[in-house]
Amino acid sequence: MKLWRGGRLATLAGERGWGLVDDGALLVDGGRLLWVGPSAELPEQAAGAEVVELGGALVTPGLVDCHTHLVYGGNRADEFERRLHGESYADIAKAGGGIRSTVAATRAASEAELLAAARKRALALVHEGVTTLEVKSGYGLDLATEARMLRVARRLAELGVDVRTTCLAAHALPPEFSAADDYIDAVCAWLPRLQAEGLVDAVDAFCEHIAFSPAQVARVFDTARRLGLPVKLHAEQLSDQGGAALAASCGALSCDHLEYLSPAGVHAMAQAGTVAVLLPGAFYALKETRLPPVEALREAGVPIAIATDHNPGSSPTLSPLLMLNMACVLFGLTPEEALRGMTVNGARALGLRDRGQLVAGQRADFCIWDGGHPRELAACFGHNPLIERVSQGVQGGP
Repeated sequence: MKLWRGGRLATLAGERGWGLVDDGALLVDGGRLLWVGPSAELPEQAAGAEVVELGGALVTPGLVDCHTHLVYGGNRADEFERRLHGESYADIAKAGGGIRSTVAATRAASEAELLAAARKRALALVHEGVTTLEVKSGYGLDLATEARMLRVARRLAELGVDVRTTCLAAHALPPEFSAADDYIDAVCAWLPRLQAEGLVDAVDAFCEHIAFSPAQVARVFDTARRLGLPVKLHAEQLSDQGGAALAASCGALSCDHLEYLSPAGVHAMAQAGTVAVLLPGAFYALKETRLPPVEALREAGVPIAIATDHNPGSSPTLSPLLMLNMACVLFGLTPEEALRGMTVNGARALGLRDRGQLVAGQRADFCIWDGGHPRELAACFGHNPLIERVSQGVQGGP
């Protein structure tokens, strides 16, 4: 049993408010929070616990990055330059760039090469306080490479971070297929095999005019649901395809991006309890101008999550703290909404209810920061105030 005491806790208990506890303490046993509250009210079972003095530091739940594409080969810095010269994301994709260029590099990379590169990226996230991490496939687009990517993602747990894997084989049409429906047939055939190998926690798809139609996505989701796998969707990023409503009708954990989300999509997500994952890094990198409907999501009571969307083309960031700031500056979230978006709501976007808040019974995942108030994490950028990161009660350092 271990006791952390003398810190300022931002518990995020309940559905709103910081849940601040001054001179607070956290009692941890077996990787769980046994008790959280003021140091002056410690329970009897704290007697004899190993003590860690926090010295007034700020403590928040561990960060949850619920949308990443960490495993891939190559890079696409050339596309950044092309976009600066006026080419759009869609134009580059149609010309053979974008996802397809990363697919070629990923297929050519060995598992060891993919792991070495992904470890560096994951460590960057861990060093800014991430304790739970989602990693998607989707740069293989054939069974062997998709499986290789998911195996690498699983191995990132060696870094002391909880990893959730998502199969995103329905990401783009690979060059060896001329008909999207034929490729969707293949994806549906791969899913049982990937699940049997223990590689898949959820299934995602890209519903867009440059990717797959709602009808094609529905086929992937039907297969996933028959296998008992939860679904999520890249939806309404570049146009309104009605993907969010489709995903919500399938009980999706989340719909992500959502710049073109319609009122009908908002309503469907609210009814289904589907989380809206906003990705300010991609919005910024692609110089988008259409904002996701944040106020409509608020009014409907749709939980809002924030993630890095780390990928080589449209969001090459590895800074979750910068995403907190961008979510406020670009999307108009409050600092509290942004932090909830990368803690409790980020966890909900992964179907996890055992983390994201500092309350008894939750996983002992928390971060210790050099700061006086949690709003500072969103207000400041360009530096890392993390003092220490704790995952399931294990101190992991910055």
